[in-house]
Amino acid sequence: MPAYLRLLKNEYYDSVTLMSLTATLKKEFTDREIFLLMGTEMNLDLIRSIGFSESLFDGATPNDCLVGVQGDTVQESNLEDLIQRLKSANDTVATSGKTTLEYPTLAAANQVFKGNVALISVPGAYAAYEAHQALNERLHVMLFSDNVSVEDEIILKDKAIEKGLLLMGPDCGTAILNGVGLAFANQVRRGNIGLVAASGTGLQEVTTLIDRFGGGISQAIGTGGRDLSEAVGGRMMMHAIRMLAEDPMTEVITLISKPPAESVYEKIMTLLKTIVHKKIVIGFIDGKKPEESSFHHASTLAETAYLSLKAAGLQPPLFESLTETQERTARVYKTQGQWIRGLYCGGTLCSEAISLARKALPNCFSNVSKKKEEHLDDVFHSKGHCFVDLGDDVFTNGRPHPMIEPTIRLERILQEANDPKVGVLLLDFELGYGSHNDPVGTHADVLKQFKEKRPDVPIIAYVCGTAHDFQNLQKQEEKLKDLGVLLASSHAQAVRYAIATMKGVSQ
Repeated sequence: MPAYLRLLKNEYYDSVTLMSLTATLKKEFTDREIFLLMGTEMNLDLIRSIGFSESLFDGATPNDCLVGVQGDTVQESNLEDLIQRLKSANDTVATSGKTTLEYPTLAAANQVFKGNVALISVPGAYAAYEAHQALNERLHVMLFSDNVSVEDEIILKDKAIEKGLLLMGPDCGTAILNGVGLAFANQVRRGNIGLVAASGTGLQEVTTLIDRFGGGISQAIGTGGRDLSEAVGGRMMMHAIRMLAEDPMTEVITLISKPPAESVYEKIMTLLKTIVHKKIVIGFIDGKKPEESSFHHASTLAETAYLSLKAAGLQPPLFESLTETQERTARVYKTQGQWIRGLYCGGTLCSEAISLARKALPNCFSNVSKKKEEHLDDVFHSKGHCFVDLGDDVFTNGRPHPMIEPTIRLERILQEANDPKVGVLLLDFELGYGSHNDPVGTHADVLKQFKEKRPDVPIIAYVCGTAHDFQNLQKQEEKLKDLGVLLASSHAQAVRYAIATMKGVSQ
């Protein structure tokens, strides 16, 4: 099979540009494989495994770009076309037609823009340096980059705290500051609920539910997933809590995370006890609720949103419980297949799914579970009640994240259709900035194929988004209804709905 590869030395392209263009090109050219990758070790291993000669990328560094094409009918001229498309995508802002402005350093850019937040998305080897430069410019930092060492994270966060700034990350995917969504965030109304989260899709789920049921967000601050580890010690979560405690717009402080390290949990509780003029909601998913506490403790993301709304003086519905219609539907499907198969774009939602499922069903497995007995040995093949985060690095190495381009999940849906023991297909869809323009539309053909092959198997879906998101929550849900998909009003409800179809009772 003809294949061509070109190494573009010292040409850096951010991951969003590469993934978005790859997704676009794959739609245009379905007869070929396209590779737009930075020269990281992981990506070089991928190129080797495909079979490209080592001589084509000898000396590649993470600051170099690899452009490749493979297919039965490709020619070298196709490679030149790809390179031109890549350069055009980087040179032009498609929505405005304006040429992108370039500056030699972050400091030079800040001299012109006089900003107060820097969003950094460069290879991990360079991310810490750029974050230091941003902090020197007295900019809050959203560090989207991953592969930053724990040692650098601690140094950066201490530096930010000393300057009274935020250092969100590394690997921080979502934040909303002063009403502006950063990275993968949703369009939500302003209000009196401030959030701090060591979770991206968890923060999206809670903020969208708050918006959907009448509440609003003052600030939503991401910390990065390692912040509550023993090593990092909750530095940024505690700093953000103090900042929200001093924010006159924030009346409710809500925390979102998987359970912190025990010592970190104790430090956070000690700090919260000093904040007597704000209401506190703690959503440590899969964590234990203390028998006695002056705070509101939640065990699911939906409950976290519910308690936040209640603390803000609103009267939301219990949107985690099943409706009468859902209970009747669950009983109809009771005697069908054996297993739930949850195929996820959102990692935190996947974690919540297995957290709920293990309490009601045996034989639960996932690639995100920390429990040894739930470890999924082969992430490419499901077993038992299986919940798979398809945004994990093993799936996205050299490919776009499924929230941007869903081919990974579409292939897996068809794979699950061939398993006669599948009883429920469970899916999440995330709207908002950064996500695909029409996530449900991309799944329409495959879901029709699944339905034709397995008319006995219900498809249950949850759409994480708001009416204000450009993809429009109602339109996306209507498309799913037209496809015969069963809907839930929160992710936790979707999981309970799936469990109920296995047992024939409300969960």
